[in-house]
Amino acid sequence: MATYDYDLFTIGGGSGGVRASRMAAQFGAKVGIAEEYRYGGTCVIRGCVPKKLFVYASKFSEEFEDAAGFGWTSGEASFSWPTLIANKDREIDRLNNVYINILKNNNVEIYQDRAVLKDAHTVHLVNENRDITADKILIAVGAWPNKDDTLPGVEHTITSNEAFHLERLPNRILIAGGGYIAVEFACIFNGLGVDTTLLYRREEILRGFDDDLRRTLHIEMEKKGVKVVTQNVMTNIEQKPGPSGEPFYDVSLTDGRVIEVDLVMFAIGRDPKTPGMGLVSSGVELDEKGAIKVDKFSQTSVPNIYAVGDVTDRAALTPVAIREGAAFAETVFNNNPTAVDHTCIPTAVFSQPEIGTAGLTEAEAVEKFPNVHIYKSTFRPMKHTLSGRDEKTLMKLVVDADTDKVLGVHLLGPDSGELIQAVGIALKMGATKAQFDEVIAVHPTAAEELVTMREFSVAERPGGSERTAHAAS
Repeated sequence: MATYDYDLFTIGGGSGGVRASRMAAQFGAKVGIAEEYRYGGTCVIRGCVPKKLFVYASKFSEEFEDAAGFGWTSGEASFSWPTLIANKDREIDRLNNVYINILKNNNVEIYQDRAVLKDAHTVHLVNENRDITADKILIAVGAWPNKDDTLPGVEHTITSNEAFHLERLPNRILIAGGGYIAVEFACIFNGLGVDTTLLYRREEILRGFDDDLRRTLHIEMEKKGVKVVTQNVMTNIEQKPGPSGEPFYDVSLTDGRVIEVDLVMFAIGRDPKTPGMGLVSSGVELDEKGAIKVDKFSQTSVPNIYAVGDVTDRAALTPVAIREGAAFAETVFNNNPTAVDHTCIPTAVFSQPEIGTAGLTEAEAVEKFPNVHIYKSTFRPMKHTLSGRDEKTLMKLVVDADTDKVLGVHLLGPDSGELIQAVGIALKMGATKAQFDEVIAVHPTAAEELVTMREFSVAERPGGSERTAHAAS
C-alpha cells in the first residue's frame, strides 16, 4: 500500500477549502492546505465581506438626508475614503487570522505557497520548490475576475480586486457589467458621491433574475443618480493627462458617444482559476469555460481528486462552496455519502435597494408549469412616508396554480437579504400559498406583504397576451 505525506491535501484556502480541511481533520485525517495569497479566499479578503462593509458606508449619505424628515438636524457631513480603507483592512486582517487559527486549532498543516498538481497524488509547492504527496487532493482555488483583453486601452482598467485598495476615490467612474458585482459597486460608488455610469451590453441588468426585479432595480438606481446605459459596450479607452497630473479617460461606446471618466472598472464575470494548475496533464477534465467537471459528490475524472466551490462553476456563491466542502468531508472521510442540492438557493444582491430571491423566476416557472399565478405588491416603504424619498419596495410570489406550491419569492427593498434567508426555508420545505396565507402578519412591517397578498394575475406563456392585472395587498 502506498504511503503518502497526507490523507488530504487542499489547494486553496477560501471558505470551501477551509471548511473541507477542518472537517476532514476532525474526522481523523492528516490534512495539509496551501494558499498562495491570504486565508479566507475571495469572499473574506476581496469579495463579499469588504463589499458589504462598503455597502454600509455608501448608505449613510441617504441616511443623513432621510433623518431630516424625522426631526433630526446635523452639521455638514464629510467622508474619508482613507479611513474606510484602513478600517476595512483591519477587519480583513482579523478575519484572515481567524481562518488561520481555525485550521491550526484543528491540526491542519498550513502552507503559504502556490500549489499545483504534478500528478494524481503529488502537489508541487512552487515557492518552496518541493513536492508533497497525498491520498486525496481537493481543488478549491475559486475564480478570478476577467476583462475584455481585446479592448484598446484595457490596461488602464481595474476589477473588483483593485477596487478594494484604491488610493483615492474617483470623481467619475464607468463600470462595465450587469451582474450582481457590477450593480453592487455602481450603487456603492454612487452612494459615496461618485458620478457613476453602469454600462451593460444586454437589454436589461441582472440577467437570470426575475424580470420584475430587474426592471424595478434599474428604475430605482437611476432615481438615485446612477446612469444605466444598456445595449452598449466600450470600443476604446484613451488615457489623457488631467490638470492636476492625475490622468482621466475618454471611453468610446458602440453607439458613438464618448464618456469622460477618472476610472474604468470591469465586472463582466469571473472565470475558474484553473490555468497553470497542472490539471489537464494530471488527467482532470475541464469544461469549455475551464471549470473542473465533477459529479454530485464533487469527484473529478481522477478518482482521488475532488473540487469544490467556484472552480467547478456550479453555483458561484460562498455558502454553496462551504456546503460543498462539508459534503466532501462527510463523503470521503466520514463514510457518509452527501450530495449538495443546488436547487432553490436563496441569494441576495446588495444593491440599493437590496434584492433577495429564491426559487424560480416567473419566466422559468411558465416554462416548467402549465398554470402559474403571480402575486405582486409594489409599495412605498413606511420609512419614506416621512423621509419623502421616492423609492419603491417590490414583493412577488410565483405559484404553481395546480398544486398551490410557492415556486419562487422575489423581493426588492430594505433588508431583502435578511428576509429571503427565512423565506428560503419555507420554499425548501415545499410551502404552499395557502400556508403562507395562514401565517399571521407582523405589523407594521414590509414582510407582512408576503402573507397578505390575495389577488393574483395569470402568468402568460411566451407569446401570450400581456398581463393587465396584478395582485394588491
